[in-house]
Amino acid sequence: MQKTLFALSLGIAGYLLAIHGVMAQQAQCAERQTIIESLQVKYGETRQSVGLAQNNGVVEIFASSSTGTWTILFTSPSGSTCLVASGENYENVGDPPVPTGEKA
Repeated sequence: MQKTLFALSLGIAGYLLAIHGVMAQQAQCAERQTIIESLQVKYGETRQSVGLAQNNGVVEIFASSSTGTWTILFTSPSGSTCLVASGENYENVGDPPVPTGEKA
């Protein structure tokens, strides 16, 4: 489930990046460290997973099991960090990894 959620998150991030020009006026971007500190202080969120997008950008999922909030960040190769999505009711399901070559 966690792999599926992460794959879905990457897919969503890719879609949002594809329409980046349209969303540029609404994007919430800032220095990466500023965003991370804000997530930690305001919501108690810590990094739960990280992955590399096809364009060499970094996608990170931050979440808090105590507050239930989650946030997906995208950092471009140029260093710009933007909030992609956020929400509530985060649950770490801890599904075991699926062996290579098998369906999830």
